[in-house]
Amino acid sequence: MEKGKTMLKEFKEFAVKGNVVDMGVGIVIGAAFTSIVTSFVKDIVNPIIGVITGGVDFSNLFVNLGDGEFESLAAAQEAGAPTINYGLFINAIIAFIIVAWVLFMVIKGVNQMKREQEAEPEPETPPEPPKSEVLLGEIRDLLAKQS
Repeated sequence: MEKGKTMLKEFKEFAVKGNVVDMGVGIVIGAAFTSIVTSFVKDIVNPIIGVITGGVDFSNLFVNLGDGEFESLAAAQEAGAPTINYGLFINAIIAFIIVAWVLFMVIKGVNQMKREQEAEPEPETPPEPPKSEVLLGEIRDLLAKQS
């Protein structure tokens, strides 16, 4: 029973120490960031690329593996046709590149701040006085107590 209490105590220390809490915060922020990047790619990047490429919509690019002709990926999926959705894959690659770039910039900034902190000179501590001065100070203090 005592071993179980010790293990529970150790787990609480680990969880509250910050490791698990920091990781949880990172996951929540990452999930929110992913939705932002997905919207950025879908609602901003793809329309710009569509204008540049003459109206190509990546999210609607697919290969139909079944029978029939479909105007859009949504129509093919509604009909239950097997498809290779390479346009959605291209969107995912664009989103990954954006996330990787942002993370690279964040890590680069953190590393720069660490380097600047390491480069800051430590406040100089005065050198220790010679042993003879220390002894003379002790003698002075003893004489002052005797008087």
